Amino acid sequence: MKRRLLLNVVLSAHLTSTLHAEDAPEPTPEQVLVLVRQSYALQNYRMAGVLRDDSSNQIEPLELTLSGDIMRFQFKNQPPETVQLDLTTTPATLWQVKASGSSPVPMANAANSVRGMDFNYEDLSLRFTYWKNVKMMDANARLTAARIKCWLVRVTAPDTKGPYYTVDLWVEKESGGVAKMEAYNTVSQMVKRFQVTKIQKIDGTTVLKEMRIESFDPLNGEPKGRTYLTLDMPQKQ
Repeated sequence: MKRRLLLNVVLSAHLTSTLHAEDAPEPTPEQVLVLVRQSYALQNYRMAGVLRDDSSNQIEPLELTLSGDIMRFQFKNQPPETVQLDLTTTPATLWQVKASGSSPVPMANAANSVRGMDFNYEDLSLRFTYWKNVKMMDANARLTAARIKCWLVRVTAPDTKGPYYTVDLWVEKESGGVAKMEAYNTVSQMVKRFQVTKIQKIDGTTVLKEMRIESFDPLNGEPKGRTYLTLDMPQKQ
């Protein structure tokens, strides 16, 4: 089965045989979100990569490891930082790991930039994939010159505490992975966009090679920052 590995991220995807059946009905938007959450499980792999700021060319080496239901991000520059996502909880729990011990990332820090780049702890937490208010905006959406068939779903936050209020997700039908994400504030102004730009193959599986992450000025809609995430070929642990 073809699977797409994305960060925000989307790391692997596997659809149920029921949804793959040709005569199966379209999934509900809630079922699409389940597929998205399932797509983050890829066990026992390690990937080296870099974050690059487009304007300053600042480089941040990282290592992404997946073991069981834990995603671990290890940032190499000084000061070193490790963040891990526990996918066994609902919603998933984002932890900061320090020499003194581990603690959950507080909601007050959700909008904080990770390593000075254009993504934040909210993006790493995947919290929006657990929001209950979800709608199917287009069951036949397409991306990349109409070649990628997607479900377009919109999720709305239960409160206004986080950096996003609504998030649109283009979920690839063939894989269940998120190919594109756009996030908006409470007055429908776009503040963030993620999009996969390059992919690579391993053992018949399609995995992420490059993702573009953009932040926007909500007042004029102009991009205010752009970060690229590039990952090497996954290695089995």
